[in-house]
Amino acid sequence: MPVRPWSPEDLGRPTDGTWADVAFGLGEMYERAGDLESAADWYRRAAESDRADAALRLGAVLGRMADASRADDSAEDLLAEATRWLSGAQDTSTPDAIELITDMLNRHQRQAARRGLEPAPTC
Repeated sequence: MPVRPWSPEDLGRPTDGTWADVAFGLGEMYERAGDLESAADWYRRAAESDRADAALRLGAVLGRMADASRADDSAEDLLAEATRWLSGAQDTSTPDAIELITDMLNRHQRQAARRGLEPAPTC
C-alpha cells in the first residue's frame, strides 16, 4: 500500500473548527507536555493561518526556549522571532498580552546585560 503525504484535510476538519484551531490545539498539547519545540512548530502554523491568539502563545513559548538556551547564540534568534510574533499579534491590549510583551522586554534586557558582562576579545 503506497504512503500518502499528510495534509490538513486528512484530519477531517472538525465541523466546529478550522485547520488553525487543530494546529493551535496541538501546540497547547505539546506545551503542556513540556515539548516546547513541537509546541512552537504547531503554534507557528496556527499563527501563519491567522489564528489570533497563536502569535501570543508562540511568542511566549519562544521566550521560554530562549531562557533555556541562554548560553548559546540561538537565544538571540529565538528572542528576535518571539518579538516579531508578539509585535504582530492582533490583540495586544489584553492583560495577558501586555504581560507577555513585558516578559519579552525583560528577556531582552537580561540578554543585553549578559552580553555586557562577557569579556572583551583580546587581539
